[in-house]
Amino acid sequence: MKHIAAIIMHHAFSQSLGEKLVCDAREASISDLITTLCQAGLDRILLVTNDEHLEDRLHASNACPIVSTSSSPFHFGETLQELISKYSLDGIVYFGSGSGALLTDQKMKTLVSFAKQDVPAALLNNFYSCDFAAIAQARTLVRADLPAIDNSLGFALSRLGFSCFSLPHDISTQFDIDTPTDLSILATTELGGETLRTFLEQQGPIHSTVSSLINHLTSRASHLYLIGRVNPVTWSHFEQQIACRTSALAEGRGMRAYPNSKGTFLRVDSRLDKPHAFFSRLASIADAAIIDTRPLLRGKGGLPSRADRFASDLYLPELIKDQLWATFTRQAMMASIPVVLGGHSLVSGGLYLLGNACWKNHDLPRRLHPETVIWKRSNHEQ
Repeated sequence: MKHIAAIIMHHAFSQSLGEKLVCDAREASISDLITTLCQAGLDRILLVTNDEHLEDRLHASNACPIVSTSSSPFHFGETLQELISKYSLDGIVYFGSGSGALLTDQKMKTLVSFAKQDVPAALLNNFYSCDFAAIAQARTLVRADLPAIDNSLGFALSRLGFSCFSLPHDISTQFDIDTPTDLSILATTELGGETLRTFLEQQGPIHSTVSSLINHLTSRASHLYLIGRVNPVTWSHFEQQIACRTSALAEGRGMRAYPNSKGTFLRVDSRLDKPHAFFSRLASIADAAIIDTRPLLRGKGGLPSRADRFASDLYLPELIKDQLWATFTRQAMMASIPVVLGGHSLVSGGLYLLGNACWKNHDLPRRLHPETVIWKRSNHEQ
């Protein structure tokens, strides 16, 4: 009999306003995720967390047994190996907290079934930046060289000879609760488990600009700019779901999974050109903008604190210590077009959600693009 387990890793943040919002939402999402895992037939769920009270809170709302563990300092790969060895696991279904929130029961069963295979293989939501994955023949990883963070798990498994597969890019595989902006967009939909939906309803509106931007997505006269780590597959799907025109400045992909010390072209431009001029130019060519700020504003010393990044996403510049981020955020707020700021999840799962949410209370056929005509070959062409 194969030993299969789910492993959920949850890191509790500091208690700045934005961090608490995301952390509480992830906790709600984990509760729903555990319910889905139990329904998929998993009888062992391992929770890795630095929150010593989280296990008790989750047990209060879930009947499924949970084993809580933590290690310090945290290293993703070493923690994974410790659990595989300790529980003699043949296969695992791994989730970073905040991921998998929109998976259906059937999709979860697919992940569990994949983890039971007899060959070394992995099924990832995103090979280039992993948030969750099913791994078969996990025991072979115990002495392998695994990364410190989960984003580059696909690269590591591929190097080890695992057959790696990616799940289809859709709302359920690409959405991740990574920043406050993700919650703002999710709140405009009717998606998510019962616990997460209840949490969002209790929060009320999180970001005022999201609704203004959504209005442009159903207008054929509007022009939307996407800036950041935009996947071409995601962009292509997004364009098919909305009515407005789009342009994209895509760079910085794999920033965490495969770091590039050379930086990005647009980051240099934004620092030399000053945020005011940046947004003035942007407003002259676009009617709305979605900006993944992390590659755009990353300095030589890396990113500022999570508290600063989340405060920027929430348009709270008064809470931001990093001067560039505070100034950039103020200019985004003052821009003459609606601008939504966030991280990588904004231009990945966020785009799938927006493409779905914008047609709420609209006539659905208006979103459809003309069908492609396939020419029939004439007799002399055959």
